[in-house]
Amino acid sequence: MAQENNAPEAEDIEGLEDFIATDELDALRAERDDMRDRFMRALADAENARKRGERDRREAEQYGGSKLARDMLPVYDNLKRALDAANDDTRAQAGALIEGLELTLRELTNVLKKHGVDEINPAIGESFDPQLHQAMFEAPLPGTKAGQIIQVMGAGFMLHDRLLRPAQVGVSSNTQG
Repeated sequence: MAQENNAPEAEDIEGLEDFIATDELDALRAERDDMRDRFMRALADAENARKRGERDRREAEQYGGSKLARDMLPVYDNLKRALDAANDDTRAQAGALIEGLELTLRELTNVLKKHGVDEINPAIGESFDPQLHQAMFEAPLPGTKAGQIIQVMGAGFMLHDRLLRPAQVGVSSNTQG
């Protein structure tokens, strides 16, 4: 008894288009194209999600410590003020204490630098940059141009390429140079 094979022969497949209605064939092609489009979009979405995840990871690595760094800046300021307040008499009487403060400030500065925190220390005479400086006051100072820094009250800080705190400065308001 010969077993009957229901699989279509090669000649039958070629002629299949004759038996399938054109509308059905067009619908199948449209469905195929739609599925291909969805697949390509899903691939693009997956790639974008991977890139976004990588960018977020890098940013968290670089800027994750910004709150801690910002909270450490008053410690830096207080050490700096203590050292600036020490005159020659104080240095003679408490030399070891002053040296300890200097070493502590240096160590704090090194740790901040190690983690990407850099000091913004504008010089008197530089132009005011609102992206880096905060104007604490304006005053007409003879011999200066408008917009020049005439006093530096506090250093600013950057974390990599982001501003943690602007430098606090006084700015000339002269209208004459």
